[in-house]
Amino acid sequence: MESGAGAASTPRALPYFVASSQLLGLTVVAMTGAWLGLYRGGIAWEGALQFNVHPLCMVIGLVFLQGDALLVYRVFRNEAKRTTKVLHGLLHVFAFVIALVGLVAVFDYHKKEGYADLYSLHSWCGILVFALYFVQWTVGFSFFLFPGASFSLRSRYRPQHVFFGATIFLLSVGTALLGLKEALLFKLGADYSKFEPEGVLANTLGLLLVCFGVLVLYILTPAEWKRPPQAEEQALSMDFKTLTEGDSPSSQ
Repeated sequence: MESGAGAASTPRALPYFVASSQLLGLTVVAMTGAWLGLYRGGIAWEGALQFNVHPLCMVIGLVFLQGDALLVYRVFRNEAKRTTKVLHGLLHVFAFVIALVGLVAVFDYHKKEGYADLYSLHSWCGILVFALYFVQWTVGFSFFLFPGASFSLRSRYRPQHVFFGATIFLLSVGTALLGLKEALLFKLGADYSKFEPEGVLANTLGLLLVCFGVLVLYILTPAEWKRPPQAEEQALSMDFKTLTEGDSPSSQ
């Protein structure tokens, strides 16, 4: 009883929203695979199907896994802070690596087929998102996982880290929508307006992408759903601040 007394209770609605986000995210990944399998011939690393590696990897990495990485601090409310940080960082690493595979696939495909690179709005937004994602992870690792940044520096940077994390996720969803629309226009052309089955499926996928993005951002919003600091974390933070800043609790 005593060991669980300090554990924060989970808000009643939170598990339902988190479960809904996971169901929605998995549906998005499955529907992306179904779209590529039914109407684009599947995926492969060689030949014309290499391009299809790109959308699948981007949806898995920069949409689904990135969204899950953002939710770590809402789901694991009573676990050790260090463990939660490592899980948050690892999910971002997996997302980055999978997205990198998707990026290599599309550049390699364009090179083999003689297509131009980086001329569309989708490609510009994609490179921007990928670069921001890499910078965000690198800076976040330096501040929160690598033992070097001072307590005050971490505290000042944390709001920016949270803001840019949510912003990059939102940009990722928007870029995926741009890519989806671009792929449909390239293949269907004028037939897109005729409610072709592929167009209807892809439009539904786009709506689900939007719903997933909105749901993840909503879960991050309520203050009462944020991970509460544990008593031992507050004590460690005060000790760390005293050591690095020279502040003494008794002097305040």
